[in-house]
Amino acid sequence: MGLKEQIISMLFSFFFGLFLGGVYNLNYNMLFKLANIKKIFFNLIFIFDLVLIYFLFIKKINGGIIHPYFYILIVLGFFLTFCHSKKLRNLIKVPPIKKKKKKKKDKDTEK
Repeated sequence: MGLKEQIISMLFSFFFGLFLGGVYNLNYNMLFKLANIKKIFFNLIFIFDLVLIYFLFIKKINGGIIHPYFYILIVLGFFLTFCHSKKLRNLIKVPPIKKKKKKKKDKDTEK
């Protein structure tokens, strides 16, 4: 892999980390206000899709060669965006799930 491909791959990894941090912030409210089964399902689909997108682009850029410093740049971009864009979560309000209330039986009616 040539120097140009490495630089492009490193820049893409950093910008993908920025994108990942932003998208995670947008998805944060929805993930923590859903039921447990839906939360796990949507989180797995979300992660699988983003990983697939990353590997497809890396394959187009440099033939699918991944170095450890690509991961470091993704994490660096993620934390850079995640720390500075918590305001995005406040912009998107997801209404809480309404849980069914259990009716309490009166002790007097049971006797």
